[in-house]
Amino acid sequence: MSKSGREIELKLELDPMAQDAMKRAGAIEGFTASRSVTKTLQSIYFDTPDQALRKAKISLRVRKSGRSWVQTAKLGTGVMGGLSSPIESEHPVKSRALDFSVIEDPSVQEKLINIIGDKPLNECFETVMKRTTRELTRASDGAHIEIAFDTGNILAGSGSQPLVELEMELKAGPSLAIFEAAKALLKDVPFRFSPFSKAERGFRFSEGVAEDERKPFFAKAISFSKGSSVELAFRDVLRSCLTQISGNRLAVLASEDPEGPHQLRVGLRRLRSAFRLFKPILYPATAAPLDQMARTVAVEAGALRDLDVLIEEIVSPLVDKAPETLSFDALLDTLNALRGQDTRKTLTDHLKSEEVNAFLLDLAAYTEGRGWLDPENFDQTALLAQPIESHASKALAKQWKKVLKFGKRLEDLTIPERHEMRKSMKKMRYGIEFYGSLYPQETVKPFLKRMKKLQDIFGYLNDVAMAESLPDKCRVSGAGELAATQAIGFVIGWHEAQCQSKWQHAKGYWEATRETPKFWT
Repeated sequence: MSKSGREIELKLELDPMAQDAMKRAGAIEGFTASRSVTKTLQSIYFDTPDQALRKAKISLRVRKSGRSWVQTAKLGTGVMGGLSSPIESEHPVKSRALDFSVIEDPSVQEKLINIIGDKPLNECFETVMKRTTRELTRASDGAHIEIAFDTGNILAGSGSQPLVELEMELKAGPSLAIFEAAKALLKDVPFRFSPFSKAERGFRFSEGVAEDERKPFFAKAISFSKGSSVELAFRDVLRSCLTQISGNRLAVLASEDPEGPHQLRVGLRRLRSAFRLFKPILYPATAAPLDQMARTVAVEAGALRDLDVLIEEIVSPLVDKAPETLSFDALLDTLNALRGQDTRKTLTDHLKSEEVNAFLLDLAAYTEGRGWLDPENFDQTALLAQPIESHASKALAKQWKKVLKFGKRLEDLTIPERHEMRKSMKKMRYGIEFYGSLYPQETVKPFLKRMKKLQDIFGYLNDVAMAESLPDKCRVSGAGELAATQAIGFVIGWHEAQCQSKWQHAKGYWEATRETPKFWT
């Protein structure tokens, strides 16, 4: 039996112990589930010496299950937001050797031959894993989903790397069913969307690229092709935000590295900025609940991030600058206790919840299922189809107008207004990061450079405003009360003096930014 067609797969990573428990789970709400079947699979992956297939986003393998061998070519193997939809050409073969003569689809066979040419095909690495599968069905819409729990190793040379993944493949029914099944299956089990296919993981391991899936995740640069539609550009921005948010969710749960909550908040802010920058093309009713949940989690992550900044950047650097008679021990002990016992626990408890799982999967469904479509907006089709260049210029001009509104009154801004100007500049910067690839870099960089300097100053001013809340935030009693009060006074006084100098620089940087040519006009 042979198979050739496009498949839709959702690839997720979760803790191995949680995955083992889910294998033994019983009923899955909303679906009829078959009994589990476990098999051992050995897969050998092939490519040319210069990795021509990998570069063309094609994987080529033979897989042994029991006594049978199957050859599979997957075309379009990229993974975005855990989702992939390659064209799969699968045929039985007699052994672990490749045999192109069995491929029935002439277009697949022709593409492989054209890419490979006369180059030799070599075994690059293999995976050996136990796969436990269950079939999920839903009579109401004909949904049929295969869930596969994969646990094993990637083998390359004399080394091995663990491989743990949950893979869900849509066999029939609406595409949104796969996300609904994931919510019912995972409930409150934290996960992240897999950034790579098994083939790409194998290549990375064979090249010695270390995988640390729980480290803070920094968003990669976004690049649009000239003439791309606004809709496709928006989808790519959402995928970038989703990957950053889900990756840093696990980073926060795995360690106390302060970069984790920082990058989580950045990812959530980028998402909220995207909803605003693309607002003219969206259906408000479907974006609103996602935006609201992003705001809720961002506030929680921000509370932890603010304490990290207070400790690491506002208070601790002054320990060596203060007179020896001052002690910062009681102040720092209190701040660290606030960070760990209350603020961090509030965030991590929420990140481990079913509600946050649902948010991530709803965002993925919105991204891949065109959740922005508005049935009552008859102009939306034309807006979605317009070139991204046209939309980008309008969006950047609109956001710059908001920044300019504050900048014109720079010397008269209150502390809250300075904070609002800082937020407007952040949204402007995210917009530049989203759309910047569309413009000549020699015109983008001068403006972005000045924006960053101005943002840094406003960020520091905001941090100092936080420092002024220390008397209310850190109520120390007992033996350390006097020392903490003195330390707080020194911190506020020292930074306020710095503020005066920084604020003078802010005026100059604002004028330089305002006068820099606007690359989007």
